[in-house]
Amino acid sequence: MAIDILNESGAEVDEAQLLRLVAFDLEKLFVHPDAEVSIALVDVATMEQLHVQWMDEPGPTDVLSFPMDELRPGSLDRMTPAGLLGDIVLCPDVAAEQAKDARHSLMTELRLLTTHGLLHLLGFDHAEPADRDEMFTLQDKLLAAFDDRERSAQGEPGPGRTA
Repeated sequence: MAIDILNESGAEVDEAQLLRLVAFDLEKLFVHPDAEVSIALVDVATMEQLHVQWMDEPGPTDVLSFPMDELRPGSLDRMTPAGLLGDIVLCPDVAAEQAKDARHSLMTELRLLTTHGLLHLLGFDHAEPADRDEMFTLQDKLLAAFDDRERSAQGEPGPGRTA
């Protein structure tokens, strides 16, 4: 998998964890191992400019997704073909405010936003209630499975397991 991360935000971010997350999500969604995705972490001014330019909405946002080849998730029987998924743009400063409000870490928020952005690259949306339910349920399942795998890799007990 070709996953590129460019951090121009000035924020200290565990980029290796974001790489592991995207690789994990793509594997779980049966996306071809040769698919390409890039993640850019930007400052507030850059995110605000992109938000106005592409969404015609004022102010910065937390995540933007720019799909390229309109790939969709695969299945156990049919993997998504190789291609260019697109770009995910994250704003750690906006994410930090949201993390504070949600009472969790910046990395927890960035994992959520990265998975959310990746699902948008794969055609998911949340404009309609049924679509929202589908997207957010899948997002929650992917994040829980990734968190469980990360805990296991670090030798920590996960939900329902004892040390």
